Amino acid sequence: MDRSIYADIPDYAVKLTEKGKEQARHAGSLLKNTIGDGKVFFYVSSFHRTRMTYQEISKAFTPEQQDMREDPRLREQEWSGTLRINFSPQAQEAMEAERDAYGHFYYRFHGGESCADVYDRISTFLDTMNRDFAKENFPENVVIVNHGMTARVFLMRWFHMTVEEFELLRNPHNCAQIVMELQPDGKYKITSELLKYNKPTHPYQMPLDT
Repeated sequence: MDRSIYADIPDYAVKLTEKGKEQARHAGSLLKNTIGDGKVFFYVSSFHRTRMTYQEISKAFTPEQQDMREDPRLREQEWSGTLRINFSPQAQEAMEAERDAYGHFYYRFHGGESCADVYDRISTFLDTMNRDFAKENFPENVVIVNHGMTARVFLMRWFHMTVEEFELLRNPHNCAQIVMELQPDGKYKITSELLKYNKPTHPYQMPLDT
């Protein structure tokens, strides 16, 4: 990724490249194969690139099949709004190195968010989504178009993962699909492969068996 783009464009305004649009259309085809003719509800982050991703994905479905809602709570973890003033790729890399040493979940970017902050707003989003699930005739298929770190926090919140389990998760690739399927016992199961680190990402992580 070209980090220098952030010197001129805020994160929320970054748009998809032509390759990104192609990846989104491919993701739409895969979703169509999975969902078929069933109805689907899209929750979409308010960032420009996720809205553009939805526009490309939605081409695989008829208008009658789908509905969508834009939700700012699904936005990516926020960096400092002042990063653009004295921007350098080296400064961004230094912050990421500091975050890796401290731990992703608790580290707060200067003037931005920690993953713990994202966890709180994802919790309120889940309240909304659960109310939607209870509505009569709500679609049985849901697609959430969001971001790498936000997706990891969503999984942590949904499956009640510990901080240590969260720290082992890696961001999915662009336009990757994380599939959760409802089981006979009423619980959801992840049926796609998650990317994970082979070892804790920072020295302060507790062993999972303690």
